[in-house]
Amino acid sequence: MTARIGVVTFPGSLDDRDTQRAIRLAGAEPVALWHKDKDLKQVDAVVLPGGFSYGDYLRAGAISRFSPVMDTVIEQAKAGLPVLGICNGFQVLTEAHLLPGAMLGNDHLHFICRDQKLRVENAETAWTGDYRAGQEIHIPLKNMDGRYVADAYTLDKLEAEGRVVFRYLDFNPNGSLRDIAGITNEAGNVVGLMPHPEHAVEPLIGTGRTDGLPFFTSILKKLVNA
Repeated sequence: MTARIGVVTFPGSLDDRDTQRAIRLAGAEPVALWHKDKDLKQVDAVVLPGGFSYGDYLRAGAISRFSPVMDTVIEQAKAGLPVLGICNGFQVLTEAHLLPGAMLGNDHLHFICRDQKLRVENAETAWTGDYRAGQEIHIPLKNMDGRYVADAYTLDKLEAEGRVVFRYLDFNPNGSLRDIAGITNEAGNVVGLMPHPEHAVEPLIGTGRTDGLPFFTSILKKLVNA
């Protein structure tokens, strides 16, 4: 049976279709989920895509966190459902307290869009099994509120527990503390990152590489072997 991966669309989502395409290229079936609908349609995993949900009013992701679909996502994520938050989706995950810390405006106060070099720090999550720890990849990045922050205790805990999943290399594009580009929860089923792997799945687009495709093949293999 083909794995079914839901992609939530909020008002202002930009990259939901790109994410659906990446899922399809990986060999899974993308399932469109609407933010007002609590029904996840029996999907095997969920992606919260990038964009500017609700125009980033109040704070990026702050309103989306209270969308009806998030009640079900939060409940099922705590029960083990794999959830990936990309850029705005990462912001929603922190606002929903599925991941610790918060996302603030870039330290240089400008929107940034670039190909970003990352190092894979944790290849054991539900979404990173097809990478190897220490691997260096290039993934497109585009954000205005991408600065990851947390108190020193939380940062030390993330480091000690191996929950930093990706780290910026060569250049920190937004002032994120300890160069953190992505993190996971304790169980490893929820992952959030600021760069956009769905834009690096075909040679003709994004970075011209396919460094983002393993996100989607990783979860597919995880689900098939579960």
